Amino acid sequence: TPNAALAGTALMLAHGLFKATLFMVVGIIDHATGTRDLRKLAHLGGRLPLLAAIAGLAAASMAGIPPLLGFVAKEAALDAIATTDVIGRGWAIALLVGVVVGSMLTVAYSVRLIWDGFGGKGRPEPSPAVEGLHAPGPLLLSVPAALALGGLVGGLAAPAVDRLLAPYAETLPGQLDYHLALWHGFGLPLALTVIVIAGGVLGYLRLDRITHWHRRAWLGNADRAYDRALDGLDAMSGVLTRFTQRGSLPLTQAIILITFALLPSVVLLFGARIDVGFRLWDSPIQLVVGAIILVTAVGTAVMRNRLASVLLVGVTGYGCGVLFAVHGAPDLALTQFLVETLTLVIFVLVLRKLPAEVDDRGAAKYRPVRVVIAIAVGAMVTAMAAFAVNARSAAPISLQLPDLAYNVGHGKNVVNVLLVDIRAWDTLGEISVLLVAATGVASLVFRNRRFGLAPRVADASAETVSGGSGHPDAVTWLRGGDLIPTRHRLLILEVTTRLVFPTIMVLSVYFFFSGHNAPGGGFAGGLTAGLALVLRYLAGGRYELGEALPLDAGHILGVGLIFSAGTAVVSMLLGAPALSSATLEATLPLIGDVTLVTALFFDFGVYLIVVGLVLDVLRSLGARLDSPEETGASTARTETALEVEQR
Repeated sequence: TPNAALAGTALMLAHGLFKATLFMVVGIIDHATGTRDLRKLAHLGGRLPLLAAIAGLAAASMAGIPPLLGFVAKEAALDAIATTDVIGRGWAIALLVGVVVGSMLTVAYSVRLIWDGFGGKGRPEPSPAVEGLHAPGPLLLSVPAALALGGLVGGLAAPAVDRLLAPYAETLPGQLDYHLALWHGFGLPLALTVIVIAGGVLGYLRLDRITHWHRRAWLGNADRAYDRALDGLDAMSGVLTRFTQRGSLPLTQAIILITFALLPSVVLLFGARIDVGFRLWDSPIQLVVGAIILVTAVGTAVMRNRLASVLLVGVTGYGCGVLFAVHGAPDLALTQFLVETLTLVIFVLVLRKLPAEVDDRGAAKYRPVRVVIAIAVGAMVTAMAAFAVNARSAAPISLQLPDLAYNVGHGKNVVNVLLVDIRAWDTLGEISVLLVAATGVASLVFRNRRFGLAPRVADASAETVSGGSGHPDAVTWLRGGDLIPTRHRLLILEVTTRLVFPTIMVLSVYFFFSGHNAPGGGFAGGLTAGLALVLRYLAGGRYELGEALPLDAGHILGVGLIFSAGTAVVSMLLGAPALSSATLEATLPLIGDVTLVTALFFDFGVYLIVVGLVLDVLRSLGARLDSPEETGASTARTETALEVEQR
């Protein structure tokens, strides 16, 4: 209700003033005496009277003593509960009793704080901690003093506080018929305040008896109960993790997948009341592509050759891209093809350092269990997708996206406008994750120290140059290719790369600029440029990668993040919400009318981050693993493994 909202905001304001003051007071006491133990403090108020006065004002406001703001706010809360008709009289009375009892406890520990913290406790002399204190300076006391006086001024000037807080309370449905004031006359709130204060003081005076009863009652000791609960949770988690986390990756994956298959199925079985309909395909093309995906998926599971398995996984990914294209989603299809190609290359780079065949002789007995788990998970994913689609009861919001993208985002490509404008916060988070992932991969590979740039031809040693296949009179297609031994060099690939690389880069730039109105965008353009770098590396080796882009991958990633995050900051500096976009139009000579959407700068950051990510991966998993020291270490590890196996 509006009355409760007014009381709640007043309580929050009063709480901020007195609780911040008391936290600072405790810190000052600890700083001055070296302890916060009430048992070690006696006659502190006589030695630090100003600090005692500050604490007294704050504690009085916390206890709801007039004329402090805490009293005004607590009376407003008592009145709002006593007069409400939205929760029923029974619940209102129960809530009122709870607030009164809790307020009594607040008064009791407020009195204890002041009396036991600053009083003499019947001792003739100050305690040793107080006797040896060093008094705090005025600057240290100024801030809590200002806050404590704020609580006093707020209570005396309650109508002014009411004018500040009432506009919020009036936004709630209903009539605001209560206003903050220091005096509302005799009534139920004032009577309850008297009961609270009297009950709290009496509770403090009977503290020893209450503590003795509490220890003997079934309530026990809260600290010991809490410790026993934690010990029980530790023991239970130990038993659980000894079974579920035994260091076996297959077991961990199996438990996760079994949970994923069973838990949603039980919920859907007993809780769903939806008529699920299936349509197997819309066109024969989907049937053919689906069959290819199914065959390659089964082939991946039974194939022992790692490279063949990776290629089959790639076929399933390309099949998904074809399905996207058939369903009229060229943007998704383009991204899927580019990501699948790049992922395939990364897999191949990693597989160079792994055995060609998978040794699964010890896992044969678990194969039936794995088949069952795989089928269950696949069926569950299908069922969840079907339930999710059929559970829709209203028009999907996606129907509004084309008009929103065109009229607000000034673009015809809904997907790209969604990424760089409508849901730009998501994209900013995702590219930040990409940056962290690139850094993590490079850190794992480099181990000891991080190499900034991919090596260039000028960095090659004399031994590497002499071992290359280059000839002084030969035509150089790729500078790095001249350093590749003849038996590993493919001249046709080098010539093709030399001719195709500029075209791919132009296509990358085209994707970047056309993405707002046609398939493409910063992500697709960055992936295309990354694949051009992949081609240069595959054709010319690790030195060619440095020649293709002689920049530090970390710098490219950082500049990209600055562009993307800077777009958010600039829009805020111009008075617009973060990541807002604007349209700039101009007429240029010879070119004509030009329209520039500021989301292009955010997309440019995405472009740079993707390029930097690809360069970092190629530098880490490619150029670094190709280095002589890494090759030597890998050979030594392989020979050691062979010796162990022979023994």
